[in-house]
Amino acid sequence: MLRYFARAVYSLLALGVVGIIVAAGAFYWAFDYYGRDLPDYDQLADYQPAVPLMDTRRWIRCAAEYAIEKRVFVPIEAIPPLVIHAFLASEDQNFYHHSGVDFMGIVRAMATNIVNIGSGRRPVGASTITQQVAKNFLLGNELSYRRKIREAILAMRIEKALSKQKFSSFI
Repeated sequence: MLRYFARAVYSLLALGVVGIIVAAGAFYWAFDYYGRDLPDYDQLADYQPAVPLMDTRRWIRCAAEYAIEKRVFVPIEAIPPLVIHAFLASEDQNFYHHSGVDFMGIVRAMATNIVNIGSGRRPVGASTITQQVAKNFLLGNELSYRRKIREAILAMRIEKALSKQKFSSFI
């Protein structure tokens, strides 16, 4: 009886090891496949967000403003700490503790969404601030798993290329 139990445990362990190897291979393949044409570290470190070009005249405060997107650059030092803490509390509590993707947040969101199936509640998201920046500045709003995978890869690259303090200036 003990021999059968030992065999069953050994088989489960072997299956688990094979599963981990297959999952790691799939993760590596997805990372390589979806990350091929994304910006590299150097491009991300030198990224400058587009700001409006203002045409001013002496007699008029602002005669015209030319921009594809209307953004105002505010240095992180000019933002009160309370506003920063409020933003982080509402958007990404683990901002200073993850490397672009909050895996525990993804698991939590999946569990919540599974529990809420059929309740009519809006699905819970798990995107970090870094993923939101990657989507808004570099990827677009396409709704697909492909974009989410690319967003996660790009978020990890952004976090490698920029310090949290420097990255905060892009938010």
